Amino acid sequence: MSVRRILRLMDSEDAVAVRAVARENAAVERAIRAAVKAFQSGGRLIYVGAGTSGRLGVLDASECPPTFSVPHTMVQGIMAGGRAALVRSKEGAEDRPADGAREIGRKKVGSKDMVLGITAIGLTPFVAGALEEAKRRGAAVWLLTCNREAKRPPFADGIIRPVTGPEVLRGSTRLKAGTATKLVLNRITTISMVLLGKTYGNLMVDVAPNSRKLVARGKRIVQEATGLPPGEAARFYERSGRNPKVAIVMAEKRCSPAEAKQFLKTCGGRIREAIRRTLDSKL
Repeated sequence: MSVRRILRLMDSEDAVAVRAVARENAAVERAIRAAVKAFQSGGRLIYVGAGTSGRLGVLDASECPPTFSVPHTMVQGIMAGGRAALVRSKEGAEDRPADGAREIGRKKVGSKDMVLGITAIGLTPFVAGALEEAKRRGAAVWLLTCNREAKRPPFADGIIRPVTGPEVLRGSTRLKAGTATKLVLNRITTISMVLLGKTYGNLMVDVAPNSRKLVARGKRIVQEATGLPPGEAARFYERSGRNPKVAIVMAEKRCSPAEAKQFLKTCGGRIREAIRRTLDSKL
């Protein structure tokens, strides 16, 4: 096949992954609600996987703190084979269920937490051991797999099963299965953070100012949310301590940083409610 024909083939196969994920929306919604419940009770979302599946879990977890300004402990990833396996394949690490259970113990998983096992083609022993131990400790337990034949394990509360079928390169689960997995994880954390008030419209108002790029983005977010000229939006942003949420409330209500923070605190960090609350209090 020519390169062009291979690209077209992969286009059609990748589209299969997108459709497979869409068919699982009902299950993904239930998983999102379980994750939000865990977060609201002070618990964590912990991904467990091996190989590509494990790396995708770690990737999604690592993106949450800079995007939503949440603690690094709030969403975590457990990788079979440990940190070294993130950058160099460690075959055989997935074959020991006791290792998975041990990692759950090390994380001190409890009843407030949610643990999501990720496996492309079946329930690997490492993930099975982790999920079974998590359930024993009272955590909410979910499984994400792309295997058509996979059944919900007796120790799992739910299963997400986007069936992607054989890969273009047989057995290479970093392709369609990896794409479907990434899409599901994107949805779980993104929508959970939306429900927790971490966004305003489609703006990332909790973005952390950890680099010059992110500082510039924070200023643009304030400008777009308020409609202010760039210079004025930047001044509110700096006065707020580089917190877009606080800056937006300050600008909309012409209040101090301390007052804006208090309004947000009473509204669970939700900007729209904070603005309404201040309006109501002045009527």
